Amino acid sequence: MAETLAGPAGRKDARDPASGHGPRPGAAARPPGPFRPAVIGPAIRMLRKTALLAVPAAIALAVPPAPAGAVSPNVSGMRVGVYDARTRFVMDLSGPVSFRVFTLSDPYRVVVDLPEVTWSSRLGRVGGGGLIARLRFGPLKAGTSRVVLDVERPVRVVKSFLMTPARGFQHHRLVIDLAPTDRKSFAREIGARRKAASRAPPRPVPVPRPKPRGDRKLVVIDPGHGGVDPGAISRSGRYEKHVVLAHARELRRQLLLTGRYRVIMTRDRDLFVRLRKRMQKARAAGADLFISLHADSTKRSSVSGASVYTLSERASDREAAALAARENKSDIIAGVDLEARSSEVADILIDLSQRDTKNRSAEFATILIREMARVRSMLRNTHRFAGFAVLKAPDVPAVLVELGYLSNRADERLLHDAGARRRLASAIVRAIDRYFGRR
Repeated sequence: MAETLAGPAGRKDARDPASGHGPRPGAAARPPGPFRPAVIGPAIRMLRKTALLAVPAAIALAVPPAPAGAVSPNVSGMRVGVYDARTRFVMDLSGPVSFRVFTLSDPYRVVVDLPEVTWSSRLGRVGGGGLIARLRFGPLKAGTSRVVLDVERPVRVVKSFLMTPARGFQHHRLVIDLAPTDRKSFAREIGARRKAASRAPPRPVPVPRPKPRGDRKLVVIDPGHGGVDPGAISRSGRYEKHVVLAHARELRRQLLLTGRYRVIMTRDRDLFVRLRKRMQKARAAGADLFISLHADSTKRSSVSGASVYTLSERASDREAAALAARENKSDIIAGVDLEARSSEVADILIDLSQRDTKNRSAEFATILIREMARVRSMLRNTHRFAGFAVLKAPDVPAVLVELGYLSNRADERLLHDAGARRRLASAIVRAIDRYFGRR
């Protein structure tokens, strides 16, 4: 494929990504060709006029902060241009932004961090091309958005810069040029960045103390995925991250109505939360039960039904192992540097073999399956086992609930139906009542 341009809703358009701008209205589209100085000459002259210079990788571009109360810039389009020696990524924005670009390995990725922006609903899926295999985008945390470019091989960021709107155009352009490099050079650049980061004075990490427990049990609800990590995507375009957040909010509402429980959610909006941060939050709060909600997807559209997983380093079957492998890649999908593991995480992962916690998790899973089966069709071998990172707290009983398959049309309708959502939440509440009633 010589050139792939994705605009709103993945639509092909005739813009020339080498300049970061499209043709003026009424002008003929420029045919794709090699990356030539003649093509980028006008852009360079325009940059000189606006005093914006190319920024090396991993260095932030300074832009004056927006005034208080200002509307976040909107991203209306993204596209990829492929040339003989380089691949160019272009993002259309309604206003100027600061940004930071850096690379990660294992697997190879290029990460772009921005202030919090809004994403046009017309963007849809944006295809890759050239060195870029695929890309994802979304909120990372409050105040920060992220774009992750999966690349096929080691790359270097040749330049990255922001272009102000040229005459006849409305948008600012964030432009990033990538070129192939060798593994040694790639590793050297990452090592230099990590070394510079390690020189910063360490900040103490406060350890929250659990609040007085009283008589009410604490249930932590974990809506899977979020932000830059969308999870599974249905054929009609529904994202797993939105589906499970809606179920989590309904479950929280019903639990609080009983007056018997305190409830914490690992996320209550469309944000990315690292897998082990979710588990750490539950432990720090002194959780009595941890429930992670997900929606599965498979190539076989006929497969449907819910299931419940508990922790085991030995998966119960190949499908369970494959699912755990996919879910455990959430941090990679969101562009997290996995080399930076804290000692706190290491301590948590030292001993995962506490039998009492695993037994309590299995006990709750058995009760939960019985209650869910009253309102929802279930998979065969409904109670499954796999090594999900999010279930690895050694002292909090935990289950991962697959609410259904977004790849199945009937399941997708149920997952999006408010009535079905209320009935399923009621079943989970009954299971929680029965579980704590036994104890």
